[in-house]
Amino acid sequence: MKEITFDELKELADESYELIDIRDEGLIAYGMISGAVHIFIDELENSEELANISKEKKLIFYCEIGRRSREIDDTLEFLEGRDCYSLAEGYVGYIRSGMKSQADKEEKRKRAEASIQKKFHKQLFSPFARACKTYKLIEEGDRIAVCISGGKDSMLMAKLFQEIKRHRQVDFDLTFLVMDPGYNSENRALIESNAEALGIPITIFESTIFDAVDTIEKSPCYLCARMRRGYLYSKAKELGCNKIALGHHYDDVIETILMGMIYGAQIQTMMPKLHSTNFEGMELIRPLYLVREADICAWRDYNELHFLQCACHFTDTCTTCHEDGTTSSKRLETKKLIAELKKTNPFIESNIFRSVENVNLDTVIEYKKDGVRHNFLDEY
Repeated sequence: MKEITFDELKELADESYELIDIRDEGLIAYGMISGAVHIFIDELENSEELANISKEKKLIFYCEIGRRSREIDDTLEFLEGRDCYSLAEGYVGYIRSGMKSQADKEEKRKRAEASIQKKFHKQLFSPFARACKTYKLIEEGDRIAVCISGGKDSMLMAKLFQEIKRHRQVDFDLTFLVMDPGYNSENRALIESNAEALGIPITIFESTIFDAVDTIEKSPCYLCARMRRGYLYSKAKELGCNKIALGHHYDDVIETILMGMIYGAQIQTMMPKLHSTNFEGMELIRPLYLVREADICAWRDYNELHFLQCACHFTDTCTTCHEDGTTSSKRLETKKLIAELKKTNPFIESNIFRSVENVNLDTVIEYKKDGVRHNFLDEY
């Protein structure tokens, strides 16, 4: 399929073309180009919406980075007689096109910081600071590697760390660490431009993780997540840090609890902090532990920010591989289940969260402690 660039698109009259987003549900949740319609690529052939678009209009398809849209065969019967194009660089290219000048980037930074200090202080900074205090995540003399994947959560976490450091209640140092595990050039460029726009001085190091898991058929996402965490620990320790900070939020926590029960037949949670078992003296912390995802999205949208959703270099064919190795399909299914339950129980989210704070061992048949199983009959 022929390609069209953003500059060429801007020269067209708005009514002369139709933008069609062919990405799946997981990706469009992170944003669409203004004015676009969504028709998933697998549904194009039988789409009534596509059939109803005037044949006088150019059809401009876009995916995440311009690869899948470029591979659409425009000689297919349902596209016959239509003028079809693939948008070069896709959605990621669209995001990057909005932050070209230094003045634009400076304005983005100031607005993002002001919104954390004022408009979203209660929703974002307060629960961030409360988690840090409640779970003792930041301590005197810490050197924290803030691990940035390029998504909304880790980028916001970096800004919140900058804000809490500005308050100077605890003396600690920060390193904003980005690992390139084999990004597409478009994905890496997006992370770099977002970090520059938000005033986050990132340190980038490279690994070959994506190449290593390319041939893995069973649980590649799990292996990738484990390898990435190991590389982050190793680099952080090399840089003199004693902690790595990951951007998991409240919704991640409750989804993990429910997923553990549904898919893993176990009761467990995503802990606010952990000692590393393989890197002596290192800890993992999750300072967004009490921050709601909806509030992160609200901050992102208010500031008209667009972030990388998936670090995977199969971005066009993989929605999101979560940091804990679970695929987005299970996450999305669990998220929808919680939303459905909330319709009849408005306290469902807090109840799930608090369920792992209120475990009564007298009513548990078996549990494990330090790898050892204990049965209620042991003390019956």
